[in-house]
Amino acid sequence: MQTASFPHTDRTVSRLGFGCMRFPTIEKDGKKVIDRPQAIAMLRHAIDSGVTYVDTAYPYHDGESETVVGLALQDGYRDRVTLTTKLPLWLLETKADMQRFLDEQLTKLKTDHVDFYLLHAMDKEALEKMRKLDYPEFLEKAVKAGKVRYPGFSFHDDYKTFVEILNDYDWKLAQVQMNVLDGDNQATLQGIRDAGKKGVGVVIMEPLRGGKLASLAPADEQKLRALRPDEDVAAWAFRFLQSLPEVKVVLSGMSNLEQLEKNLA
Repeated sequence: MQTASFPHTDRTVSRLGFGCMRFPTIEKDGKKVIDRPQAIAMLRHAIDSGVTYVDTAYPYHDGESETVVGLALQDGYRDRVTLTTKLPLWLLETKADMQRFLDEQLTKLKTDHVDFYLLHAMDKEALEKMRKLDYPEFLEKAVKAGKVRYPGFSFHDDYKTFVEILNDYDWKLAQVQMNVLDGDNQATLQGIRDAGKKGVGVVIMEPLRGGKLASLAPADEQKLRALRPDEDVAAWAFRFLQSLPEVKVVLSGMSNLEQLEKNLA
């Protein structure tokens, strides 16, 4: 397994990260819920195969993802991974809510700390809200209490806003959407380079742009296959992202064992 180290931290992680928002599901009482035995088995198999970065969040799978991750990381698995979850900014009303959500998430995850704690889905509006709630004070207290090792943010907005957020705090991680189609969108490739210059490790989400890259135009696929005939579209997408030195982890939301095995390869 290839690894990378986050600057200014003690975290060295697998370059493939397990994104826990697309676990396998089953029907129960008329709604889709996580297939817990299969999800736990998949996550543990990933860790046994060298994956050491696990990413979840409060709203994933209607709030069930953190609970399942907590179950999967029992029996010694928690100590083998770098665990990331995210604060649901849109649900905050008071300063006290930040601590309340963090404590609830730690309970669900069955751990006394998370390695990275991200302000979830930061954009211009969220930045202004979080400034009013004095998010730096909350993060510093959480780090001092040992409940959070390192602060970060995830992002969906434009380049100008990304730079403003990047410069607003001493972040250790920025999670952004990037793939071969989005070099000029959202945080942009320039934003990724800016993060690298500041010593902020970058984590990539949507490397296949929600699956859209899994089906290329025949002419484009033919060109790529001529370069790497033994690999599929997902592998090509990962190769592009792995070529960016600022990128430490590429997340994949894997829903079945076949996807997991392909990504491990």
